[in-house]
Formats: sequence, C-alpha cells, structure tokens
Amino acid sequence: MALPTLTPEQRAEALAKAAEARKARSELLASIKAGEKTIADVLGKAKDDKTIGKTKVAALLKAVPGLGQVKVAALLEQAGIDPDRRAAGLGERQRAALIEALG
Repeated sequence: MALPTLTPEQRAEALAKAAEARKARSELLASIKAGEKTIADVLGKAKDDKTIGKTKVAALLKAVPGLGQVKVAALLEQAGIDPDRRAAGLGERQRAALIEALG
C-alpha cells in the first residue's frame, strides 16, 4: 500500500507529533530508571495512557535498574510475552506474571 502524499504543513505537523511522542517516551523510561515509577504502576496505566500503551514491554523492562537484555528476554519468555509486544497489548495474566517476577 502506498503512503499518502502529505502537504508540507501536514508533514511538519506529523514530525512535531512524532518528536513529542519520543520525548514523552524518553521521560517515561527515565522516570522508571530513576526509580520514580514502578513497572506495576506503569503497566496498570498502559490501557489509559497512550505513551505507555505504545511503548514496547521490553523497553520498559530494560529501563528497570539491574535488568539487562538477557534478563529481560528471560522474563518475557517466562511470562509468555512476545518481545515486540507493546504495553497496552498485554493480557491480565501476562501483566500479573511480570509484576510477580519483578516483585
């Protein structure tokens, strides 16, 4: 499917919106890394908050101090979560399994 042709104004608006989303996601990950927010809190808000919902679960977990790529991959496999899954797409059991594994 071909991409729609955008006017310069539409393109500038889309670029600004994307930059804002990246900034919000970066702030979210920084707050997790600093310990201001917990994974349980963040996953609980995933359905309501667009920024959290569109962030990949693996990226959220990698922001937790002490969790690297290998531990995150093991956690996701243990909970039965696809590495490309976004936070809003998690089921209740998957969310509970992650929170229990981290708690």
